[in-house]
Amino acid sequence: MQNLKRELQTALKNAMKAKDSDRRNAIRLLQSAIKQAEIDGRAELDDEAIMDILRKEAKKRRETINELEGVGRSDDAAAECFELAVTEEFLPRQMTSDELKPIVQSAISEVGATSMKEMGKVMRAVMPKVRGLADGKAVNAMVRELLS
Repeated sequence: MQNLKRELQTALKNAMKAKDSDRRNAIRLLQSAIKQAEIDGRAELDDEAIMDILRKEAKKRRETINELEGVGRSDDAAAECFELAVTEEFLPRQMTSDELKPIVQSAISEVGATSMKEMGKVMRAVMPKVRGLADGKAVNAMVRELLS
């Protein structure tokens, strides 16, 4: 069993011992998504694949929160926020804009980009370096800011 799976299992046991049903349910949702991916792929997933699933689950939660807040269902949005917080506990810390800026600047100079037309080249240079550590939207915004 991989480290992330073991971490999730330990967190589930701790939540059950603490009788924290909300946390238990959130962790079970994550485990369910992982198990479904393993069944679909007919293979046990490694930590990197599990990390990808956790990122997708976090993204789903963020989108759901935005939709729920948009229609005024703040109580349901709060539940999704809790699930997002639990999911983010198992993901690496996201880069701040101060940490991201030098990487984007070096990619711009690497590629020789001077206009917004070359944004795709810059994104292709940056994304492999920050995979899992920075959200694509944040990278996109930083590239736009520095190229304009």
